[in-house]
Amino acid sequence: MSAPALRLTRLTLSHFRNYPTLTWRPGARILVLSGANGSGKTNLLEAVSLLVPGRGLRGARIADLAAHGSAEWAVAGRFATPGGEIDIGTGTPPGGPPDRRVFRLDGAAPRSQAALSAHVAAVWLTPQMDRLFQEGAAGRRRFLDRLVFALEPGHAGEVAAHDTAMASRNRLLGGGGADAAWLAGLEDAMARHGVAVTAARLALARRLNAALATGAAAPFPVALLGLRCPIAERLGAGPALDAEEWLRRSLAAGRTRDAAAGSAATGAHRADMTLADAASLQPAGQASTGQQKALLIGVVLGHAALLAEARGFAPLLLLDEPAVHLDAARRAALFAALARLPAQALLTGTDAEVFQPLAGRAEFWQVADNTLARAAEAAPE
Repeated sequence: MSAPALRLTRLTLSHFRNYPTLTWRPGARILVLSGANGSGKTNLLEAVSLLVPGRGLRGARIADLAAHGSAEWAVAGRFATPGGEIDIGTGTPPGGPPDRRVFRLDGAAPRSQAALSAHVAAVWLTPQMDRLFQEGAAGRRRFLDRLVFALEPGHAGEVAAHDTAMASRNRLLGGGGADAAWLAGLEDAMARHGVAVTAARLALARRLNAALATGAAAPFPVALLGLRCPIAERLGAGPALDAEEWLRRSLAAGRTRDAAAGSAATGAHRADMTLADAASLQPAGQASTGQQKALLIGVVLGHAALLAEARGFAPLLLLDEPAVHLDAARRAALFAALARLPAQALLTGTDAEVFQPLAGRAEFWQVADNTLARAAEAAPE
């Protein structure tokens, strides 16, 4: 990752989560935020994540982002980019509905969220991802789709179009007596968008595997991503048009079954992301918690390298409780990697001492009582 870094130089919050107001001016490339559980560390990372395309690192509902007792919220950031300084803001429109969110780029409304991707990008790791391989396929699928969306902003629209068509088909089947031509049209939309979604997922997995194989995440273990999905199997065996036709036929043949189940048994919504250690081929689900965390850190760092290559600048790294489940050697490896990479990194933890090896290379901030204060730093080891 040799591209110049994107840098956050100012963050302003208004009625966001537990912060009535806050202005923060970070000055370093590595920023450590420490404080007790519930103090608002993750809220700060979430605020930064909302300034890039997407729904942020929590994927929260817009109405849930406002501080208690407030119907409106706002987040604004100033960034130093290779092209100069820019200002990005997001929040509820003044006097507007609490479930609507708008953006501003240097004071003007951008054409779309995707227009922001030319200027800003971020990747993140959260404690919720520690359970990625103990829970169902839906979480892993969302994780993979976020990786795709960061590189291909149009992917979110393809996923949404597939899911909208599927929901309409489910309603028609559930009501009984649906018009066959109407169902065929919805199944055609599911097939077209489902194949496009699957192709984008496969392309991301190939690109990321190639980057990881060349050491993009060293010294973390090389991970191997895959996609468990019948559509992916069809795309591996023939052209996309054949996969679309197969999916149309499968959906038409499964109408009775899907009506009884209330959901389509086949489609892009059934895919599952697989992850394994490339050296041993051990699936992440069979690895220890520490090994899983190491693999995920490698994926995040590799994805950051891909973004840097695609955008021409290194993205922000938002690492929420990254040291949890890592032994001392892996923590040292993480800190060494962050010191080496050009990307600006924001790290959180309850115990600032864990990050002591970064003294002299990072700014330390204490989060408490809805405030953020510069903390005293220990001497470097």
